[in-house]
Amino acid sequence: MPAGGVGACRVCYCCCCFLFFQLLLSPVLLSWVALAIDPQGEALLSWKQSLTRNNHDNNGSSRNIDVLSDWNPSDPNPCRWYGITCDANGRVVELSLQHVDLQGGVPTNLSALGISLSMLVLSGTNLTGPIPPQLGDLPLLTHLDLSDNALAGAIPDGLCRPGSRLERLYLNSNRLEGPVPDSIGNLSALRWLIIFDNQLEGEIPPSIGQLAALEVFRAGGNQNLRGALPSEIGNCTSLAMLGLAETSISGPLPPTLGRLRNLQTLAIYTAMLSGPIPPELGQCKELQNVYLYESSLSGSIPPQLGQLKRLQSLLLWQNNLVGVIPLELGGCSDLQVVDLSMNSLTGRIPPTLGNLTSLRELQLSVNQVSGPIPPEIAGCLNLSDLELDNNNISGGIPAELGRLSNLRMLYLWANQLTGEIPPEMGECTNLEAIDLSQNNLTGSIPKGIFRLESLSKLLLLDNDLSGEIPSEIGNCSSLVRFRANGNRITGGIPPEIGGLKNLSFLDLSSNRLTTAIPEAMAGCHNLSFVDLHDNDIGGVLPDGLFEGLLSLEYIDLSGNLIGGMLPSDIGLLTSLTKLILAGNRISGPIPPGIGSCSRLQLMDLSNNALSGQIPGSIGKIPALEIAVNLSCNDLSGQIPAEFAALVRLGVLDISHNRLSGDLQPLANLQNLVALNVSFNNLSGRVPESPFFSKLPTGDLDGNPALCLARCSGVYDYGDRIKELRGSRVVTAVILSVAVVVFATAAVILLSRRRARRGDGREDEEKDGDMLPPWEVTMYQKMEIGVGDVVRSLTAANVIGRGWSGVVYRARIQSTGAVIAVKKFRTGDDAAATAFTCEIGALARTENVLLGERYEACLADFGLARVTGDRRSGGGADSIPASFAGSYGYIAPEYGCMTRITTKSDVYSFGVVLLEMITGRRPADAAFGEGQSVVQWVQDHLRWKRDPAEVVDARLQGRTDPLLQEMLQALGIALLCASSRPDDRPTMKAVAALLRGIHGHDDSNNSGEARKLGSFGGGEEVRKRAEPPAVRGSVAFTSSASSDSCL
Repeated sequence: MPAGGVGACRVCYCCCCFLFFQLLLSPVLLSWVALAIDPQGEALLSWKQSLTRNNHDNNGSSRNIDVLSDWNPSDPNPCRWYGITCDANGRVVELSLQHVDLQGGVPTNLSALGISLSMLVLSGTNLTGPIPPQLGDLPLLTHLDLSDNALAGAIPDGLCRPGSRLERLYLNSNRLEGPVPDSIGNLSALRWLIIFDNQLEGEIPPSIGQLAALEVFRAGGNQNLRGALPSEIGNCTSLAMLGLAETSISGPLPPTLGRLRNLQTLAIYTAMLSGPIPPELGQCKELQNVYLYESSLSGSIPPQLGQLKRLQSLLLWQNNLVGVIPLELGGCSDLQVVDLSMNSLTGRIPPTLGNLTSLRELQLSVNQVSGPIPPEIAGCLNLSDLELDNNNISGGIPAELGRLSNLRMLYLWANQLTGEIPPEMGECTNLEAIDLSQNNLTGSIPKGIFRLESLSKLLLLDNDLSGEIPSEIGNCSSLVRFRANGNRITGGIPPEIGGLKNLSFLDLSSNRLTTAIPEAMAGCHNLSFVDLHDNDIGGVLPDGLFEGLLSLEYIDLSGNLIGGMLPSDIGLLTSLTKLILAGNRISGPIPPGIGSCSRLQLMDLSNNALSGQIPGSIGKIPALEIAVNLSCNDLSGQIPAEFAALVRLGVLDISHNRLSGDLQPLANLQNLVALNVSFNNLSGRVPESPFFSKLPTGDLDGNPALCLARCSGVYDYGDRIKELRGSRVVTAVILSVAVVVFATAAVILLSRRRARRGDGREDEEKDGDMLPPWEVTMYQKMEIGVGDVVRSLTAANVIGRGWSGVVYRARIQSTGAVIAVKKFRTGDDAAATAFTCEIGALARTENVLLGERYEACLADFGLARVTGDRRSGGGADSIPASFAGSYGYIAPEYGCMTRITTKSDVYSFGVVLLEMITGRRPADAAFGEGQSVVQWVQDHLRWKRDPAEVVDARLQGRTDPLLQEMLQALGIALLCASSRPDDRPTMKAVAALLRGIHGHDDSNNSGEARKLGSFGGGEEVRKRAEPPAVRGSVAFTSSASSDSCL
């Protein structure tokens, strides 16, 4: 055999021997590996195994938990595993896994780690299920963090065992329910208790006072935490942070808070606190932040707060605080933010506030502060935000404010300021927003203001400013919003305005501008809102104007002297929603290209000199839904057949033109609530539809060839006029530009026939009373089962009682919807009659409930709909005596015992609307005996007094646009409250008219929101609304005597 062959055999023999011995030793080796990991590692691997079982995909295969991939059972101990920390003896002292996706439960058996584990952190790991009480058995555990998971259930008592060494407990941002356990007081070593943003409920237990070592307690964001803050909290003398924001904590703050000498932050905002701010807070010498806003605190601001030398933030806005601003606050030298807005504070602004050199924000808006602005405020050299709007501040704007070089926001609107705008304001080089609106300022706009390079918002509306707009406006390159409407500004719009590439909102209406709109204005490419109405602007619309304003959404040039023709490029404005050019001298045809304005909702070209035919392209604008007003022009030809497509249109006025042909294109416009075609040359038969049959004849006058009945060759127009002349309604309803959302309640009537008891009453609390059969009447289409409703018919859910039954609050489990339910008895003739009478009084303010977001919901239903469906033997002669409680809301025909219709409900709605506008009850004693609010308002107007005088005194002094909106609503209310049912509109028409009142939706009106920090997961949101850019612009007149366009 060759030598090489022998060598090969030897190698082969050795390999075989090795493999043989390896196979013999394999069971031993495997047994040794299995026993390699220590008991602590076994416990951790057992938990990992439970996570693996919870991490299977839809195919049943296991998904790897990558983060735990190095948890190797062959290791002698887990000390090198991810998330594990051991001591020098190889025992686990810390398990920390954060922001990884584990998807399982909290480990329940860590007893093997009890001899060493001091820190357990499983935050942001997507854990579910309950908190195991066994965690309380870990004797050395000092730090437990299970935050930011999806844990449910209650905080277990087992976690709060006597003798526990827990110092920090983080359970925030889960789904925990139930109360804070009384056993929490057993955690005597606890320093941090963080349980915010859960679903905890009940009261904070007094045992919290046993936590003498507690430094931080944060339980905000638990909306069902209720009751008063226990006085025992004063025993937590180590407390530095107390956070209970966005809870239902109520009652007064306990004076024992004064014992918390280490307290640095007190954050109980957006809660239900009441009563005074305890003066004892002045003893908390370390206090830096006081956040007590959005509650119902009352009384005055304690002067003792002036003793808090370390105070940095004092936020008390939106409470019921009264009295004066304490002079002593000027001694809080570290103050940076003071917000006392939205209270009822009076007196003057203390000059001592000028001592606060660190002050950055001073907000006193919406109070009753009076007197002048102290010039000492200029001593706050770090001031960036000064908001004093909506007060009674008088005098001039101090020129010293020009020294505030860090000032960014200056809000002084809605005061009684006089004098001129100081030129020194141009020295506040960092100013971004100025609002001086609704004052009595005079003089011209200082040129220096337009040199402020950061200025983005300049609001000067409703003052008495005069002079011309400075040409320096072209230097204000950051300007986005410029409103100076409601002044006496003269001259023209400077051509330099064309350089403002960021300008999006321009309102110079109701001034005395004269010269033509500059061609350079086309350079404002971002302009979306232009309102120049009620000036004396002349000239023509410049060529190319619309080519540069492609972002335009709203334009109102009405009430000027603009002539010439409408530019043919108007169709380029594809974003335009409101076009208002009424009351000018525009002539020539309406460009057919206007049909390309596909988003147009409102078009008012009335009171011009337009001629030619109405373009059929207008009928192809799909968004036209508010109004089209082409009245008082010189238009001719027929009504375009394309108008038949305007199925969403609410108001159409083509009166006072020279139109011919018939009305057939309008026959099927189901959404129309107002139509005026008077004083044209129309002919043919009026369409036979319910809408046209109820159309006032004044809207058809001036068309001699128009037939109001059968066109049989006998002209009956005059007879029809005589027949209806007495019922002619003269109204003027001005429609503007936005949509108001009406919230209505879904309501159910439930009745159950039962035998009458001897006393004619029913026992509403008996279980037997809930047995079927039930008769259910739905007043809104909803997926509701009778069983869902009946379960809610308990005494705890009663929200009102009527003559005929009880109204309950019910929550539908399947959808979570909250509805109102009325249960009444129809077997009782008296009750049935009472119910017939009761419903007529339901449209009244007492029955307007507020939803969770303060939306208005009608708590009961109209008279006519129910009496029509459920009319039983009882007639008008069986009205119960208790019906008098609704005097003032009932339509006149009810008292005359005539037939009740849906128009009777409209009357009641009109009374509710009048009650809201005037602030007076329907039968106020001040009206005199037998008088109602309807008669009072009608008498006031009959004597030709100022309509604004009937508006609620609390609403007086509002901006002119706001007042005009209220007066428009007043006109609609009077229309609803007409004495004759036939003169009242339908509720559909009322809804459309009300939708037309509110103006352009100014998305920038709800202003700045800032987050102060997540004390309990909440935010501080400030809503600053500037006066709305609204005006009445589309006049619809229904009057046969109106034969001219004024």
